[in-house]
Amino acid sequence: MIDLTIHDQEVLDRAVERARQKGILVPTLEQQKDPMKIPQGIRTRLSKVGLWDLDPLNLFRISWHNQPLERGGGFGGVNFLEFPSQLTGVSARIVCLVGKWFPTGAHKVGAAFGCLVPHLVTGRFDPTRQKAVWPSTGNYCRGGAYDSHLLGCQSIAVLPEGMSRERFDWLAQVAAEVIKTPGSESNVKEIFEKCRELRRSGQDLSIFNQFEEQGNYLWHYEVTGSALLEVLEELLGDNQGYFATVLSTGSGGTLAAGDFLKQRFPASKIAACEALQCPTLLYNGFGTHRIEGIGDKHVPWIHNVRNTDLVIAIDDAAALAVMRLFNDRAGRHYLTSQGVSELLVASLDQLGISSIANLLACIKLAKYFELSADDLLLTVATDSMQMYASRLQELHQQAGVYTRTGAAVDYHRYLMGCAIDHMKELTYYERRTVHNLKYFTWVEQQGKSSQELEAQWYDPGYWTGIQGCAKELNARIESFNQRTGLPADGDP
Repeated sequence: MIDLTIHDQEVLDRAVERARQKGILVPTLEQQKDPMKIPQGIRTRLSKVGLWDLDPLNLFRISWHNQPLERGGGFGGVNFLEFPSQLTGVSARIVCLVGKWFPTGAHKVGAAFGCLVPHLVTGRFDPTRQKAVWPSTGNYCRGGAYDSHLLGCQSIAVLPEGMSRERFDWLAQVAAEVIKTPGSESNVKEIFEKCRELRRSGQDLSIFNQFEEQGNYLWHYEVTGSALLEVLEELLGDNQGYFATVLSTGSGGTLAAGDFLKQRFPASKIAACEALQCPTLLYNGFGTHRIEGIGDKHVPWIHNVRNTDLVIAIDDAAALAVMRLFNDRAGRHYLTSQGVSELLVASLDQLGISSIANLLACIKLAKYFELSADDLLLTVATDSMQMYASRLQELHQQAGVYTRTGAAVDYHRYLMGCAIDHMKELTYYERRTVHNLKYFTWVEQQGKSSQELEAQWYDPGYWTGIQGCAKELNARIESFNQRTGLPADGDP
């Protein structure tokens, strides 16, 4: 379970005073799930605030329900895209939640919120004295730096040097310090080693490691899981069924939304997607890949592996080729010539590289199970192309001008020709094998106990206990807000 007991009353008092000084009210998970529960005064004031503005009011925009506007939007339905067979080559309905309309342009700001807030409202993190450290392969540390800035505390972003230029440009404006570690997406161990070094430096730090913080799991279980369910209730017809949620492994947090849905649809499946060039779950493999944002070479502590039904690996070449197809003018013209609507084509820049990998994994799963139009698959777009323009420029420099012929090749090879290779339907013991990989990272290297590792597998109350923490966390947040003395509508 997430420890929500008060740890240090003096630290909590200082955190409350900082929130009072900064005019910060912290949203509850219930308000992030359903923005209609946000006080009307806050919703009215948000009409004058930009989506990415460093304004504490934007904590209330950590939600799947933001209107798709860069400034002044309110709240509406969950933002999602549905991909037709003209684009996927399969009959199954593939629906993708869109993370672009979160502050920072990625839903990882929610994961960062989920990691930070349990520490903030229980006196475990002192924003007046401690630096917040955010280890990540990109979007999570941006979300953490954003949340830290709103609290007026210093943040340290730790991420691999090989990530896109846009990430570093943005962090330079928001984070107090940016530390580049060797490698790229698959070099998570180097991030952990840097965090260990920071702990030994004598600085007063609080390290919010998304790969082990169960607040990440809880946020996605409650908020992303509820958003996916809302979309299902909107789309499912009388003769249609929800079949599976397909998600990149990354930190393992988003997979909690699959747990949420499996409890309501017990026959549904959860598929974990990873890069073929670093197939840790699929082949116990290693390597370096280019699907930015999904760190690997380990199994995240917060990944409920026992609930994972399939593992699907996506080739770098496929993800990058489809990225070009979706965003280059020649590619977009070719898609419309194949019957994809201009409206959807104009929206394809809402998918970043890992989002495209998720889409390709959905197509593979649909082909593997020979799904029909009566079956619906769900996935998530963590971010959009806002952080990857430099990657398109690199492809242009490497491969030259993108032509209609090139677009046709990529469309038929990677979308229509997407094959069912490099995927596995996991048996009980294969899931157990993947789960046991946690030992080497988390028990041997990071000091977790083997008893807790066993509890994750054998104790059915382990994961439901974490899921059950939402009510108590909401109560802690409400108490924290009341102690600030700020009006409930957020007026200064």
